[in-house]
Amino acid sequence: MNIRYFSSLVLFALSLCAFAQGKSNVIDEVVWVVGDEAILKSDVENARIEALRNGQRWDGDPYCVIPEQLAIQKLFLNQAAIDSVEVSDADVFREVDNHVAELIQDCGSKEKMEELTGKTNTQIREYLYTVLREGEMTKQVRSNLVKDIKVTPAQVRRYFKDMPEDSIPFVPTMVECQIITREPVIPQEEIERVKSELRGYTERINNGTMDFGQLARMYSEDKMSAREGGEMDWAGRGSYVPEFANVAFNLTDTKTVSKIVETEYGFHIIQLLEKKGDRIRCRHILRKPKVTMEALQNCVNDLDTITSEIKEGKFTFDECTSRISYDKDTRNNHGLMYNPGTSTSKFELKDLPVEVAHAVSALKVGEISKPFIMVNSKGKEVVAIVKLKTRINGHRATMADDYQILQNVVVEKLSEEKIESWIREKQKTTYVHINDEWKNCEFKYPGWVK
Repeated sequence: MNIRYFSSLVLFALSLCAFAQGKSNVIDEVVWVVGDEAILKSDVENARIEALRNGQRWDGDPYCVIPEQLAIQKLFLNQAAIDSVEVSDADVFREVDNHVAELIQDCGSKEKMEELTGKTNTQIREYLYTVLREGEMTKQVRSNLVKDIKVTPAQVRRYFKDMPEDSIPFVPTMVECQIITREPVIPQEEIERVKSELRGYTERINNGTMDFGQLARMYSEDKMSAREGGEMDWAGRGSYVPEFANVAFNLTDTKTVSKIVETEYGFHIIQLLEKKGDRIRCRHILRKPKVTMEALQNCVNDLDTITSEIKEGKFTFDECTSRISYDKDTRNNHGLMYNPGTSTSKFELKDLPVEVAHAVSALKVGEISKPFIMVNSKGKEVVAIVKLKTRINGHRATMADDYQILQNVVVEKLSEEKIESWIREKQKTTYVHINDEWKNCEFKYPGWVK
């Protein structure tokens, strides 16, 4: 049971609230008690429906498997209290912000979210805070239990020595890519046109002819917040790019519209809605200067020339990245792209941006692609070239080439054994009560029923 599961569980449970509240003939009940914590019938039912929605299946009766999983969660939370596990409120609030934003996007608007869940935005945030905080506490307890597990190469070798080949982990084809991007030049008159629009919005807001929210819905190019009249949820300074945060956090009057702010996303005007401590709730209007096909083609031509000069040996791809690439995430690392999913520079093709994957798929190691147009992570059209640094074809893991993968398998196996042993010991010292009609189960850990 990890934090991702609980986040998903809560979001779906919230969507059931309105339905559950309308069924007055349904009476909830406590079906398990673990320590001082109760597990409700509704907890089990919501988890079951969520699992079905995600296509999950169980090895056994879900009304046995699910409450046992929830009971294990209670054991971890009890241990967290004993260990005085601390969780950063700032980190939890950041996760709450992200989940609420996703939920609003899925529902279509904040009002629709509240209608579907039967809860106000504040109630949803409080509920999410509790569950995400508990999920993080559980994660920390698990980490503490297995943090000292180490394995040697000899242990790894023994573990896989007699294992059938089809049981050895398969490593999919992985690639490493270097990238150079260029942003098309925006004419000054286009920038002035956008600024003039934003000044016009400010004037209409100040003279009372239009509301900030109306203008955001009509004109803001931040599509997600535009649906909410430009409103963004509670967030700390670290949730915004520095240029935006510096202006937003210096606002004090909720009737004042900020000066025009330029960020990597475009140009904004901002209005403060509320401020509490080091967190604010504000709204904004985003406008982006238009990029012409001529400007994009000029970038394509420039990168085409640079590619030819690299092939002619005038300079290397690595040298070009630090001198001309606009991609600030890679230009100081010779253009090498980083995969947060694996915490390495290795990607499966499916994990790369679509345009990059398409370009790389046809390259041999060391080759450079033709220039292509793509949308970067900031929503801007840029032109890029990529170089295929390495390709490792799919294969069964070996000690020589994939020791880290094999080591991780052994560590994970020993960690699970340690966790299972800990659960069995905790069962012996923790008060557990299960309603009679919920006892007739083949539990993974039989110690629940004493």
